[in-house]
Amino acid sequence: MPHITLKMYKGRTEAQKQAVCDALNQTLQDTLGCSEEAISVSIFEYDPADWANQVFYPEIMAEEDKLYKKPGYKP
Repeated sequence: MPHITLKMYKGRTEAQKQAVCDALNQTLQDTLGCSEEAISVSIFEYDPADWANQVFYPEIMAEEDKLYKKPGYKP
């Protein structure tokens, strides 16, 4: 506890993915008081052409009541 799933377009480097993972990990430790051992992060990458059908509509719009930060775009 907790686990973060990050979904984004393909194309980031391994260094960028590791940096965002490290930043999320540190933020959870600082904000929630979690130990590093309690945190897990997974990253899923998508082609931009697949974003709307695989992520935006089924996971963002269909779960809008659970969003704490809503997107400022529509595909």
